[in-house]
Amino acid sequence: MTLKKTPITEQPPLERIKNFAEVTLGYSAEEAKAEAARCLNCKNPPCMKGCPVGVKIPKFITKIAEGDFSGAYSVVSETNALPAVCGRVCPQESQCEKLCVRKHKGEPVAIGRLERFAAEFSDSAEKMAAVAQNGKKIAVIGAGPAGLTCAGDLAKLGYDVTVFEAFHVAGGVLVYGIPEFRLPMDVVQREIYGLEKAGVKIVTNFIAGRTMTVDELFAEGFEAVFVGTGAGLPKFLGIAGENLNGVYSANEFLTRINLMGAHRSDTDTPIVKSKNVAVIGGGNVAMDAARCALRTGAEHVSIVYRRGRDEMPARVEEIHHAEEEGIDFQLLVNPLEVIGDENGCVKALRCVKMVLGEPDASGRRRPVEVANSEFKLETDGVIMALGTSPNPLVAATTVDLTADKNGCLEVDENMMTKRAGVFAGGDAVTGAATVILAMGAGKAAAAAMHRYISGEIENI
Repeated sequence: MTLKKTPITEQPPLERIKNFAEVTLGYSAEEAKAEAARCLNCKNPPCMKGCPVGVKIPKFITKIAEGDFSGAYSVVSETNALPAVCGRVCPQESQCEKLCVRKHKGEPVAIGRLERFAAEFSDSAEKMAAVAQNGKKIAVIGAGPAGLTCAGDLAKLGYDVTVFEAFHVAGGVLVYGIPEFRLPMDVVQREIYGLEKAGVKIVTNFIAGRTMTVDELFAEGFEAVFVGTGAGLPKFLGIAGENLNGVYSANEFLTRINLMGAHRSDTDTPIVKSKNVAVIGGGNVAMDAARCALRTGAEHVSIVYRRGRDEMPARVEEIHHAEEEGIDFQLLVNPLEVIGDENGCVKALRCVKMVLGEPDASGRRRPVEVANSEFKLETDGVIMALGTSPNPLVAATTVDLTADKNGCLEVDENMMTKRAGVFAGGDAVTGAATVILAMGAGKAAAAAMHRYISGEIENI
């Protein structure tokens, strides 16, 4: 039995930088069965301990090895409402696959690729069907990974669930923040269609706190509310020149492309298409922004990151794909100023070189400036991918909803806020994190809301 993962077909780099089609093309049936055969089917599978939504990993992989692809999907969907999404964007290398026993001698089983395969080989007819409702209404604010997962689990328990979404389509960060070359829009919409088949109602163009407040939702007969509004408020460095033309937050840049089609010639959405782009940051969002900039016509794209490659929080796969596509990595470099021309447009970044010192609170080595090392990086476009924080609107318009200094909603051990019946989870509570962690929070919140409505949690 091979010690390496079954290879997966990808678009060649020189071809894919000219389109937004998915880069990794997935396993065929025979490739999936071959990879599934590598699983040792451990009696006490450590891989499951690394899955925030508790997928029964060896069980679904065994089904694939046996050729029972529908059965594999049924196993995955018992605990995961968005398997086609997770199979593509979860950081498996730091979660389930990190704990795979196979990793001790060779490469771990490609759990994420197999999860994607199981979802791909199920059609909409196999998605979960609606169950008899119990007559109790629950509102979910935000149709991102936390909200959709919470809604799906509650629907399985018989609740009448309505999801309220601010954008004109459901999906949250899955559709506005992740490019189609990583997560195609139709994949997300198929998963959402499955939830709708289960009885979940989705209302778009609904801004909680403006269209209706949480108080008004309760007045409409909802017995509990889940707040999963994510973290869409971008952060900036606070340096001079950030207001120049050609400077974007990654959130705005990616939303204009992913959700509004700014890269297409048939769209009315404006975007500055720079030739020489600098993306500030080292996470997945920075990689996504850089790769999008390349696909919108940039001739040269740089990642500017103040630490080294080993400290980059982006997925290994994302960094690898970015390097294959020709992205220039300016590591151990920190921007000091965005320099503009006489027309108020970006023309350069003033930067300084860094070295790594002692570890900081995050456990990563703290970057320290190198004396007399300032230099200019020529660029006509800058994208700030420095993280995000929660939007304060829901907290500001709801009595007893409190947030910490970072704008994150405060919840107790049951994920309930100080306002009885109002629960919260995902990035709205933790700040920007991964899709799968938000989904895990949605599952936990759904279970707590069920206990609350059942009277097991005290109505404070």
